[in-house]
Amino acid sequence: MVALVRSVAVAALAAVTFVGSGSAFAAAEGNGGLPQFDSSTFLPQLFWLAAILVVFFLIVRNNALPRIGEALEARRQKIDDDLDKAAAHREEAEAVMAEYEKSLAEAADKAHVVQREAAEAIASLAAARRAEVAARLAEDTKAAEARIAAAKEPAIASLQDVAADVVQQAAAKLAGMKITASEAKAAVKSSLKETG
Repeated sequence: MVALVRSVAVAALAAVTFVGSGSAFAAAEGNGGLPQFDSSTFLPQLFWLAAILVVFFLIVRNNALPRIGEALEARRQKIDDDLDKAAAHREEAEAVMAEYEKSLAEAADKAHVVQREAAEAIASLAAARRAEVAARLAEDTKAAEARIAAAKEPAIASLQDVAADVVQQAAAKLAGMKITASEAKAAVKSSLKETG
């Protein structure tokens, strides 16, 4: 607005200078001084200055100022609309963010439930597997004990026979006595009973 008033003032001064230039040329031919400073032409110069300023003021007031006012009003309206849109977008973004945070919390809860269920399932599978392995080991141990017991009887019997032969040979060589196989077996059995 201030710039507009300045430009009108500059234009008015230029017009006054132009209007006064006709008389300036005439004055310059006559006395050789500047016509603006000739006191006899001050009144017409001031009249034309005032007339031109009034015309420019009317032009500005009737044409330029309404356009400027309309432009400022349109700009204010656009800014208000943009602010309203921004507020609506902000509210929408906050709603979306709240929904996102809610779904994220629900997903975390579901993940904890799934993790707990998986851990329980793994623990139950591991317990069942351990029980299965323990049962199989118990069966294998019983079978091995049965095989050992089955193999122990013949081994002890053959060991008793070997021990009886050793007793016979030792008695013959050491004491020079001849012992029968049944006496040697009886001696081995009695010594096994004593040692347990």
